[in-house]
Amino acid sequence: MATNAQLKEEPDALENEDKPNRAQEARRELLGRITDFFMKFDLNVTGANLAAIGTGLSGTNPALGQAFVAREISGEPIDQRWLDTVMRLDPDTGARMNELEQLMDRMEYSLMRFAQTAKNAHDETSEHRGAIDAHIAEIAQESEVQEEPSERSVDRVLDLSRAMLDRLGEVEDAMKRSEEETEQLRNSLAQARIEADVDHLTRLPNRRAIERRLLSAAQEAKRSGEPLCVGFCDIDHFKAINDTHGHDAGDRVLVSLAATLNSNASDTCFVARHGGEEFVLLFYGVDKQEAWAKLDRIRRAQAMKLMVNRENGKGFGKITFSGGIAQVLGPDETRDALAQADAALYEAKRGGRDRIVTA
Repeated sequence: MATNAQLKEEPDALENEDKPNRAQEARRELLGRITDFFMKFDLNVTGANLAAIGTGLSGTNPALGQAFVAREISGEPIDQRWLDTVMRLDPDTGARMNELEQLMDRMEYSLMRFAQTAKNAHDETSEHRGAIDAHIAEIAQESEVQEEPSERSVDRVLDLSRAMLDRLGEVEDAMKRSEEETEQLRNSLAQARIEADVDHLTRLPNRRAIERRLLSAAQEAKRSGEPLCVGFCDIDHFKAINDTHGHDAGDRVLVSLAATLNSNASDTCFVARHGGEEFVLLFYGVDKQEAWAKLDRIRRAQAMKLMVNRENGKGFGKITFSGGIAQVLGPDETRDALAQADAALYEAKRGGRDRIVTA
């Protein structure tokens, strides 16, 4: 016959045995929701996307989960472009930005120590100078009374002068070390800033760079009165390339298009990778029609390239892109211009792809 203690323990044991099952079921449910999310919105299965969607759906990132819900309620698409915009999913860029912040912190600390060293030197030399001036005045008074100042007064001035010179030497060494450290940090910071503005795969400027460049270009266009246009490009059927040939092949296609775009970059055409399979161009000093003509020439040049899967020798087929062009009307209208170019890009996609449309 079971004791009361045994009867009490058995339900607890059953409950503890059931806990792993419930945890496993919860994990299965979460994985199912993540899978459904990818399939429903036709998103690429990448590590960055898995991390973002997983944290959003699991509640680890409540703000992102709320953004998913709000986006669905509004009826707007949850596509790769939107997800990249919300999360800025490039992990290498994130790492470089973290490195940049650390360098800036170190630079700030180094400059603070440099300033403190200089202040200490100023304070100490001022004290020594005050003491020396006082003793020199004392010697002058003694000289008025007697022909020669006392040996004790002269020794005190000499001792203070030696102490002041010794301390100045120490301060000079400390400031020299601080200057060298600050210069090294300044060089590292400059390099980190450059790297933070570069896409790790294509080596083109990245989204951070294009956003800053677009604003400055719009300000300059307003001052000069010259037109400024922005173009969005998106590789056609890029998901099919990844699915059929693998992500390494997809990366080659991205690099190939980046090379085509970069070959047309100049002082009047700035090219950057916006994220995913999307690129952005700024056309200086031309209106929408001229910008359209320039981008259409690039489109035709890209369509003539033949690419082959290195693993099996099979061709990728014709690699094309679609694009949208919009004019930037002023520094306050940059987001509107980007939205118009994006809408024109979608119109090009709906119209059959491999074409450029103006907003």
